[in-house]
Amino acid sequence: MGSHETHSTEPAPLTLPVPVTPAGRDALDAIVGRPSTTLVALDFDGTLAPIVENPEDARAHPDAVPALAALAPKVAAVAVVTGRPAEVAVRHGGFAGAEGLEHLCVLGHYGAERWDARTGTLSAPAPHPGVAAVRAELPRVLAAAGDLPGVSVEEKGGRAVAVHTRRADDPQAAFEALRTPLTELAARHGLIVEPGRMVLELRPPGMDKGVALLEHVRETGARSVLYAGDDLGDLPAFAAVEKLRSEGVPGLLVCSGSTEVGELAERADLVVDGPAGVVRLLRQLAAQLG
Repeated sequence: MGSHETHSTEPAPLTLPVPVTPAGRDALDAIVGRPSTTLVALDFDGTLAPIVENPEDARAHPDAVPALAALAPKVAAVAVVTGRPAEVAVRHGGFAGAEGLEHLCVLGHYGAERWDARTGTLSAPAPHPGVAAVRAELPRVLAAAGDLPGVSVEEKGGRAVAVHTRRADDPQAAFEALRTPLTELAARHGLIVEPGRMVLELRPPGMDKGVALLEHVRETGARSVLYAGDDLGDLPAFAAVEKLRSEGVPGLLVCSGSTEVGELAERADLVVDGPAGVVRLLRQLAAQLG
């Protein structure tokens, strides 16, 4: 997906950034004041891992695991909430066996799968039958949409199928050309289409990052939340944090900066400079908590 980040070995400034909204400032105060009741939840691609052209090449920022490991023991819980299969995020993130991340939870496929670092176990329901049916029809639907060189299909463990247009000659035109036929294909088999940054994902309904986040907040008993994301799929998680705020639970919304998803940046309390900025924020927060 084309962007390449340079990583600095310079120590991050330890001063926390100031959120641009009153709700964000209140949430950061609550997180710093009561870290033992805070849930830190983060998307993977574009948030902990730089966006790349081939999704299989995505890897967590080299400082992501050390930053998470420094922060995790100081808060109630840390979770990665991703549309990827949980085991793929664990492998690409380098989370398994990482010292300090013994209580990390990875919620994969928008919460349909769960991997717990403490036990190393993965739990997941049976795949939705519509995913296999969609995969079988997909070549015909793509061919009928016209000549779209560079469009690629990503299998997501039998639980979803993603069609990427970032490497097409005209990524946005390919995205728009495929949106309607893929939506119709998904609907025929009881699935929905989740649009993202030059990607259309066909997956079962009923689970999204907001649902997963709310369930994890209830499970952990967290009384404050930090959520960081970068894409359209993170909007439900942002909405979940806004719902928690209305119920008196402080929440800090962080956008892993991108000009491609303006709505996320507009709703965020903090916009940081991609995965490097997310890592810097995690390190700053860990340092602030002592």
